[in-house]
Amino acid sequence: MPSVVNEMAVQELTADFKKAEGLVVLAMPGLTMVENEAMRGNLAKRGVQVRMVANKLAFLALKNCGHEFPKDMFKGVVGVAYGSTEQTIEAAKFLVNDADLTKAGKVAVRGGLLEGNVLGADDARAMADVPSKDELRAKLLGLLSGPARALVTLTAAPGSSFARALQAKCDKSPEAEAS
Repeated sequence: MPSVVNEMAVQELTADFKKAEGLVVLAMPGLTMVENEAMRGNLAKRGVQVRMVANKLAFLALKNCGHEFPKDMFKGVVGVAYGSTEQTIEAAKFLVNDADLTKAGKVAVRGGLLEGNVLGADDARAMADVPSKDELRAKLLGLLSGPARALVTLTAAPGSSFARALQAKCDKSPEAEAS
């Protein structure tokens, strides 16, 4: 009977992981139940799903999806946070930057998967440095508006220079000094 249950769990995980564009594998050796629920709530606000399953089942499900993870990534208390590419990056940002979890050694990012590429621990932590979609849009807008702003400044420069020169001439005239 347990093997049937395990097979069903692996099938369900395989289906979930196939839909996901990315995932983060995290070790959670020191989390209390309250901290675990708080972490899950924060990740859920970002649209990220978190699953804690038997390491062997998660490993098999990811293998069924065509991803080869190192076996040592799935040792101890391990969870998998997954979702779209943006959600995965948001999960990495939260997991890496939350001082309460990381500095106390309660949560550690062990690896990940992004757009079909298996990531090691360092690469998965580096996802936290990827700018958000809004930040990228702002940077792109700045790059596009910069040359236009420079063009407007250059085309307005001769007229404004002429106006300043004329004003200076008017200010130096003897009639201006008398009044």
